[in-house]
Amino acid sequence: MLDIKLQQKQKTLLSAQQILGSQLLQLPLLNLEQRIYEEVQENPLLELVEERKDSAGDFAEEPDRSDGDDMFDSVERFSKSSLKERNRDSLPGEVSEGRLNFAYENGSGERFFQAVQHDSFHETLLRQLALHEDVGERELKIAIEILGNLDPDGYFTEECSVIIESMHLEGLDVSKTEVERLLRKICFLDPPGVAAKDLRERLLVQLQVAEERYDPTIFDIATRILSDHFDDFLHKRYERLLKKLAEPAERVESAISALASLDPHPGIFQNEGGHYITPDFVVTYENGELTAVLNDRSSLSVKVTDRYKDLLQNRKAPKEEKRFIRQNLQRANEFLSAIEIRRQTLLKVIEALMKRQYGFFVSGPERAVPLGMKTIAADTGLDISTISRAVNGKYVQTSFGVFELKYFFSGGLSTEEGDDLSSKIIRQYIADMVRDEDPDHPLNDDSMTELLMKRGVHIARRTVAKYREQMQIPVARLRKKIF
Repeated sequence: MLDIKLQQKQKTLLSAQQILGSQLLQLPLLNLEQRIYEEVQENPLLELVEERKDSAGDFAEEPDRSDGDDMFDSVERFSKSSLKERNRDSLPGEVSEGRLNFAYENGSGERFFQAVQHDSFHETLLRQLALHEDVGERELKIAIEILGNLDPDGYFTEECSVIIESMHLEGLDVSKTEVERLLRKICFLDPPGVAAKDLRERLLVQLQVAEERYDPTIFDIATRILSDHFDDFLHKRYERLLKKLAEPAERVESAISALASLDPHPGIFQNEGGHYITPDFVVTYENGELTAVLNDRSSLSVKVTDRYKDLLQNRKAPKEEKRFIRQNLQRANEFLSAIEIRRQTLLKVIEALMKRQYGFFVSGPERAVPLGMKTIAADTGLDISTISRAVNGKYVQTSFGVFELKYFFSGGLSTEEGDDLSSKIIRQYIADMVRDEDPDHPLNDDSMTELLMKRGVHIARRTVAKYREQMQIPVARLRKKIF
């Protein structure tokens, strides 16, 4: 006999609306536009709002805010008076003077972003390769496969067999010799060194390309260093190099200077679509006012169409058609609602960031203060997970450059005055010390720790070492100038 038990469980189930809202919230602006286009194509009850274009000679009409034609459409203003109660207690980093508000502003020329089409880095290389007389369609196909297998820094670390097998799946039989020949050709394209197997090969290729610029003796010494003594060169063991090369110190110094002028990271290696950043916000500080404008053109460029309204009200219309329209109408309204929730969430986040990082937006990165997502979550009344999705891949354009919203979140250390100092500022202190140090006597981690202590920053040596490594700054021994 079956044992039947009655149990009571509590579960958290997300509605379809909540799931959709979370998905749209984490999308950057350009991905959101693509998502909207896809939704419009799938749902016949959604349509894009066409932008008005004034022809030459016509008088420009006063823009209608309800249409949402402007790239930077209206954003809710919270004025100084409305913030009076909330801002009664001065927040960390906030300046006593000035006002904090959002503005109802239409896009101006200064905030217009024009889309520009450029060839990708791989397309540039392929175009150069196609100019070679012995390169045809077959060779270009192999080259495309090679470029698609480069690592993020442009090295080809795979075996040739990977390319051979991939081309075989495409119905093209190639040999190892063909692959190696094309790898060699790609290495000598502009910029040279792409598709090399390691750093030594990359520098050797660049040295050969620039051979005419160097004295033959210096070129020979530099080539010997890379070919036979690369490990000593890489770790700056110059005394060993002098003994092994048996050359005058002046010549060895010239050869090392020639190698130091080479580029270990030629070109730009990134995913397609990563060449441009479209900021989600523009924050300006003018006449004592800090103003944020949301770039939400996409969220206002789609609406529910009126074409099926009559059919829905027609009693004689087939039930299946009405059911289809109602289902898509509900889906369309949920989509528009999710976009509006995304918009309001982003407004809450940038408002909280402007208050907490007021000094940064007014005076620059040196006024950044330590900030955690938990603080912004408390200010906005949102979950930390929501804040994380909201700042992921979102950017703000300021007077000091374009910054990802994640930039404003960092830990901090206390100073002797009791103030909190952002870890980003401490990293900048370390970078400045390394930049200004004596190359003959570079600062070690202990020395930098002591200098930071003199500035009133309470920091441990291991923390200095961690920050230095994060900034990819070598240890003092490797920064020392020998000649």
